[in-house]
Amino acid sequence: MSNTQFKTTPNGVLTGTLRVPGDKSMSHRSIMLGSLAEGVTSVKGFLNGEDCIATMNAFRNMGVEIEEKSPTELVIHGVGMHGLQEPKAELDMGNSGTAMRLLTGLLAGQSFDATMIGDESLSGRPMNRIIKPLSMMGAKIESEQGGRPPLRIRGIHGIREGHALKGIHYDLPIASAQVKSAVLLAGLFADGETSVTEPGVTRDHTERMLRGFGYDVETSGDKGQYISLKGGAKLIACDIDIPADISSAAFFMVGASIAEGSDLTLQHVGVNPTRTGVIDILKLMGADITLSNQQEVGGEPVADIRIRSAQLKGIHIPEELVPLAIDEFPVIFVAAACAEGETVLSGAEELRVKESDRIQVMADGLTSCGIDCEVQPDGIIIQGGQLTSGDIESHHDHRISMAFAIAGLRATGEILINDAANVDTSFPGFVELASAVGLGVSRVS
Repeated sequence: MSNTQFKTTPNGVLTGTLRVPGDKSMSHRSIMLGSLAEGVTSVKGFLNGEDCIATMNAFRNMGVEIEEKSPTELVIHGVGMHGLQEPKAELDMGNSGTAMRLLTGLLAGQSFDATMIGDESLSGRPMNRIIKPLSMMGAKIESEQGGRPPLRIRGIHGIREGHALKGIHYDLPIASAQVKSAVLLAGLFADGETSVTEPGVTRDHTERMLRGFGYDVETSGDKGQYISLKGGAKLIACDIDIPADISSAAFFMVGASIAEGSDLTLQHVGVNPTRTGVIDILKLMGADITLSNQQEVGGEPVADIRIRSAQLKGIHIPEELVPLAIDEFPVIFVAAACAEGETVLSGAEELRVKESDRIQVMADGLTSCGIDCEVQPDGIIIQGGQLTSGDIESHHDHRISMAFAIAGLRATGEILINDAANVDTSFPGFVELASAVGLGVSRVS
C-alpha cells in the first residue's frame, strides 16, 4: 500500500451544514440480513466504503445478487436462511473486524466450508473472543496462532450432518457488540434458545435490525443487558434507511468544539442511545451541542446535531460511557488535548485491540505534538495543552488519521499524517467534505 499522507494547516473554522456518510455498523448488517431474508430488500444511505464493500463482495461470492442503484442505494435479492452457496474463493474482509466477526457467526451455521482472510491490520487482530462462544455452540473454527485470521469455518455436514448448532447462554466477559452479535447471528441457525448477558450496554443495531426483518428478539434488564432469540425462524425482506454515522460525525463534533468561531450542523445523524457516548462525554467537557429534528427512521432514532465552539475542560470519563463511545475515543483524545486541565480514561482495554493499539498510538502522536500523556493499562491520562506541529504514524488506522486531521485545527503548525489510505474504509471523501466546511487538510501523496 502506498503511503497516502494527509497534511493539515492550522486556524481553520468549521461552519455550515454537512451530512457525513451512512452508518458503517448498520451498512454491514443490512447486507448480511438482507441476503438471508426472503424477498427483496432495498437499502438507502449505504456506506460505500471499503469495509462495507468487502461485506457486499463476500455475499456476492456466496451467490447473493446485489444491485447497486447508486453508490448509496442497494437492492438485495435475499436467498433465505439456507440459500447461501459455498464460495469459490477465500472471502477477503479487507480491514473490517466487524465484518469478519459477525460473518463468522453466520457462517458457523452453514452447510459448507469457508475461509475468511483480511489485510495486514485485520490479520493481527484477535478472534478468540468469538471463537470461544461459537465453539461452545458446536461451531468448528480454525485460526492462526493466537486466534488470528485467516479463519476457516467448517460447515455442518459430513459426520455432523443433521446436527445443528446448539443454543447456549453466554456471559460476555467484556462489553462487545461484535461478540454479542456473532453469538446471536449464530443463534439464528441453532437448536433452541441462544441468549447473551452483557456487563454493560453496547450498540444494539443487530437486535433492532433483526426485529426490522421480522425476527423475534427479546431484551430484558433495566439497561437491556439480557438478549435472547430462538433459532429456526426466518427473515422477511424490508426497506432500510441508514442514517449518517455518528462515529464519522464525531470528528466534526470535536472539530467544531475546539475551533474558535465554529458553528456547524450535521444532518440526519443516527443517535441510537447505545452510540451517543461521544455526545455525553463532550457535553460533560462543556461542549455546546444541541439536537433538533429528532425522529425515528426504520426503528433507529436520528437527529440534526448543531455544534458551536466552546472552551472544553478536562474530566474523568465515566466508565459506563466507555462502551457507548468505543470507536470515537481517538478524536475524544484530541478534545482532551485541547481542554483545560486533566482528562482521565479508564476501563478501555478494548481500545488496544482495534485496528491499532489506539491508546498507545494516540499517545505517541499527541506526545509528538507537544501534549503530555500518561498511558495506563486500560486507559490514558491527558493533560490539556498547546498542540504543535508533528509527524504522525497512523499505523494504517483510519480513525487515528482523521483524529489528527482534526487536531490540526488547534496546532501551531502543520501536522503530517502518514499511512492514511485506510480512511476510505469508513469515510470515503473525508478530505473533500472536511475541506468544504473549513478544515485545513489535504492529500500530499
